[in-house]
Amino acid sequence: MSNALSYRPKTGEIPTTPGVYRFRDETGRVLYVGKAKNLRARLSNYFAPLASLHERTRRMVTTATSVEWTVVGTEVEALQLEWTWINEFDPPFNVQFKDDKSYPYLAVTLADEAPRALVTRTTGIKGARYFGPYPKVWAVHETIDLMLKAFPIRTCSNANYKRAMQSGKPCFASQIGRCFGPCSHKVTLEEHRAIVNDFVSFMSSQDRKLINSLTAEMKAAAADQNYELAAKRRDQVMALDAVLEKSAVVLRDNVDIDLFGIDQDELAAAVQLFIVRGGRIRGVRSWMVDKELDLTTGELIDSIMQTAYDGTLMPPREIVVPELPEDAEALETWLGGHSGRKVKLTAAQRGEKAALLQTATQNAKHALMLYKTRRSSDFVARSKALEDIQEALEMTQAPLRMECYDVSHLSGTNIVASMVVFEDGLPRKDEYRRFSIPESTDDTDSIYRTLMRRLAYLKPENEGQGDDGTAGTETDVEAQARRKKFSYRPNLLIVDGGQPQVAAAARALRDSGIEGIQLCGIAKRLEEIWLPDSDYPVILPRNSDALFLFQRIRDEAHRFAITHQRARRKRDISSILAEIPGLGPARVKVLLRHFGSVARLKEASIEDIADVRGIGESLASTIHAHLHE
Repeated sequence: MSNALSYRPKTGEIPTTPGVYRFRDETGRVLYVGKAKNLRARLSNYFAPLASLHERTRRMVTTATSVEWTVVGTEVEALQLEWTWINEFDPPFNVQFKDDKSYPYLAVTLADEAPRALVTRTTGIKGARYFGPYPKVWAVHETIDLMLKAFPIRTCSNANYKRAMQSGKPCFASQIGRCFGPCSHKVTLEEHRAIVNDFVSFMSSQDRKLINSLTAEMKAAAADQNYELAAKRRDQVMALDAVLEKSAVVLRDNVDIDLFGIDQDELAAAVQLFIVRGGRIRGVRSWMVDKELDLTTGELIDSIMQTAYDGTLMPPREIVVPELPEDAEALETWLGGHSGRKVKLTAAQRGEKAALLQTATQNAKHALMLYKTRRSSDFVARSKALEDIQEALEMTQAPLRMECYDVSHLSGTNIVASMVVFEDGLPRKDEYRRFSIPESTDDTDSIYRTLMRRLAYLKPENEGQGDDGTAGTETDVEAQARRKKFSYRPNLLIVDGGQPQVAAAARALRDSGIEGIQLCGIAKRLEEIWLPDSDYPVILPRNSDALFLFQRIRDEAHRFAITHQRARRKRDISSILAEIPGLGPARVKVLLRHFGSVARLKEASIEDIADVRGIGESLASTIHAHLHE
């Protein structure tokens, strides 16, 4: 039996965030649903050597033909989604949630005379309201403890409650102030139920209005010097804030919506559809869209709606999208004609729907990244891309080695340039280079200076010399090796930009005397390919592998330049402040944290600087004088 599973994803493709994963067989049936705090770490266990796996696990992974995952925000959300899908798909290899010891819930027994909060694993209590499930029992107890600080409702057993009511002696929880149940004789049954209703309302909606109201009461009590009441309200606000931080995004039980997360670049878009029914995610669909020229987000949403609701899926009454298209009303009418009822498009900006939209968008971002990674690693696609580039640029041979250059600066300062290398359509990161440019008039001048320095290494008279132009020695093996790598001749030079940048690069080629190297530029907005001395760009098909490869090279050069520019900026800030006498690393960190940048520090007065912790008037004067020399 082979230890390699053909559908095993590459390690780098799997995110390290919480999520839910599904194994499917060749018919598409879900074999197993699981959750993980770290998807990459969890899934790697399934792709260990088969002999080391448990028999049941080995049978599952060998029966499966694919694995997919959905990223969520927290481990609790992963649990809820796992629970939903296990009940939805009934996977044969799952055993959780099917026995009596399922995941715990927080239940409020609304049918009781004096409702109470309790932890339970059963969902059959008559008239009870359930919240959860939770990943662990302690998570439920922690939530109850926090909620009781704001809503001290009954938690004692029915037997203890009856005994306390009959004897007139409060139960233990009431004696220590954790319960304001009727047995405490501090509230009536009606008042206690009102507190219970507030408890349930907050857990259901998780609305911050109550927190804002309590905060206002706290401030009013403090103003009236009623510090005991102010402290009580403060503790309640802190408790409710803690509950909100620990709670997952859960919609109300009567919410039926479809929610679209979208991530896009110039060529493609990833769509993640969350189908929410009864306040729970009942299904997930994802697909890629090849974008047309200058397609706006609104136009993209129009296309997505037509793809999603093609007759197999009926739209619900509400659809949440990242942005409303211009023809939102017409689109609502079109969708309503498919469902036979009124459909509303909304763009969630805040609240629980916005939080769930953010989760869907996070999944779309990962899907787009995965799409790019897999497409660029496909040998057939890379070969076709190189052939198409050769044909489009009328080259004599395929560009097996390509170098791309980009310039980055901050308002004309800290100017740097990057050179990235792709061989056979794949990045050669060991041959990337960075260039620092002391001064330049504009981006075209920076491109010219950078290429003149790089092309100098291709001149025959420079062979065997070190980076400084002096003759190399026989013992300087490492320098010669670096020199040899740097002097490899590219088939194609690419610059990030349009006609002006290409003209500057062409001038560098002429002035350096280097011939036989093809040159082009890629303009970002329309993804056009510009050649030297050409009045019209080369337009590649939007979904072509050639344009995809051009885009990936350009984006990599941009990323590499930005990273280097930011690192230089950080070093420059530290070096400027480190020159000041009496200013060590700790005080430098305090100053930067307080002012945010050296520029803002320069604008500050001596008094402003002296107000910073650890900086006195004398040192503040020294800092001010040094920065204004």
